[in-house]
Amino acid sequence: MKILYLLFPLLLLLVHSAAGSSLAPTNKEQCQKENGFCGFLNCPFPFLISGKCSRFFVCCKK
Repeated sequence: MKILYLLFPLLLLLVHSAAGSSLAPTNKEQCQKENGFCGFLNCPFPFLISGKCSRFFVCCKK
């Protein structure tokens, strides 16, 4: 019964992280459709990484 308290937060953490990972853009077309652009390994200052365009390119959005 004591382990149930430890398993429940772990299960919620796994479900939470799995749900968010499928929403990020995974290619150049999806990135541009969501008003983003592809940057090489990093994004310029006001932009944040929101997904991947390819192996070395990341999707940058405000």
